[in-house]
Amino acid sequence: MLAIVAAIIFGLGFLLDLVGVRIPGGFSGMTFALLGLCLLALHQAGVGKAGFRTGYSNWRGRARR
Repeated sequence: MLAIVAAIIFGLGFLLDLVGVRIPGGFSGMTFALLGLCLLALHQAGVGKAGFRTGYSNWRGRARR
């Protein structure tokens, strides 16, 4: 989930940098790029992983036996 959010933020940052727009408050394309990198790092660290799929596969394996 965090990787999807990071991709959206990277796209938004790319568009802001391409157009050369700064959002009031100091947000620029680079700010969004750094935020996207932070979200990707959290994703790689395992934050925000959904564990329900593992339980589903275990249930399915038990049903076959």
